[in-house]
Amino acid sequence: MNKKLVFRVILGAVILVAGIYIFNTVRFMLTHEDTENAYLETDITTISPKIQGYITSVRVKENQEVKAGDTLFVLDNREYLLRVMQAEAALQNAEANVKSIAANATAAGANTITAEANTQSSEAQMDVSSASVRTAEANVEGAKARAWQAAQDFKRYEILVKQNAVTQQQFDVAKSNKENTEAAYQASLAQLDAAKKQVEVNRRQTTAGQRQKSAIASQADAANRNVSLAQTLVAQRRVELETAKLNLSYTVIVAPAHGVIAKKAGQTGQFVNIGSPLCSLVSNTGLWATANFKETQVAGMKAGQHVDVKVDAYGGKVFNGAIESIAPATGAKFSLLPPDNASGNFVKVVQRIPVRIALTDTPDPAFPLRAGMSVEVIVPN
Repeated sequence: MNKKLVFRVILGAVILVAGIYIFNTVRFMLTHEDTENAYLETDITTISPKIQGYITSVRVKENQEVKAGDTLFVLDNREYLLRVMQAEAALQNAEANVKSIAANATAAGANTITAEANTQSSEAQMDVSSASVRTAEANVEGAKARAWQAAQDFKRYEILVKQNAVTQQQFDVAKSNKENTEAAYQASLAQLDAAKKQVEVNRRQTTAGQRQKSAIASQADAANRNVSLAQTLVAQRRVELETAKLNLSYTVIVAPAHGVIAKKAGQTGQFVNIGSPLCSLVSNTGLWATANFKETQVAGMKAGQHVDVKVDAYGGKVFNGAIESIAPATGAKFSLLPPDNASGNFVKVVQRIPVRIALTDTPDPAFPLRAGMSVEVIVPN
């Protein structure tokens, strides 16, 4: 009887424990969504050179922790130093050329001003000469009238002197007046001719001055255009210098962020091309978990919802987290060959939707987390 009683007690206890387990499991399934299809992830950056060359120094080791700005690799920089020196010399030559051309342009501008002044002076002289011609013409008309009047007076005195109506002295005065007015008339004609010749000379000088002014102005315009072209060349040489300096800076490869070195492939003496992978930089901050829930599990999930993350590596230790975002498509849609259910043979498969989980706990050095670790994600409904 005692054995049967003990057996019944043990059986009852087992049934009770099994019932409690089943009850808790069912209640958990009804109140939580969980998945073991989840892994820790982080940013992984491939370190590659932006120029080609030989590696002269390797400053890091595998699994070494580095900070942003730390030197990882050094490439041979002698060729790039020479390019910088060449670009500096070209820039200095272009700047000197600008100064020389600018001086020529300044001189051409001064010549233009001088030519303008000469042209204005010639035009002023032309105006004076034209006025002199008009004055000379007026003088000729006056001298002509006086000469005619003196000739008429002489004719009358010539008749009167024969009739002894005037004295010989009066006749001589009339004759002298006639000769003087004729001489004055001839002199005025000579002055008029000289004034007209001066006008012609001034006209030629003005025309020549205008042509010279036009030629000098063209030279000044060409000089100014040359200055603009020289300044453009200086700008181009300056860009070439900055490019050479930038390429020189690329000979020192530094860490873009904090992290740990992994898959180091670069070795001293190795020739590398642009984009050749030298190592990977695994970020040791900002870890997150990607949980691939079934499509039937995500209906009640939303951003900001609390999540428990169990890490397999530490015996299921629980870390706190929160849903950060839910992918806009299933994982199958991002595969290399996404399924096409219109092909004829259709088998319904429950799809998985990636959910990004942010870890909200402060990093614990006693339990370091690494990308790729398997975790179990539990989301309460």
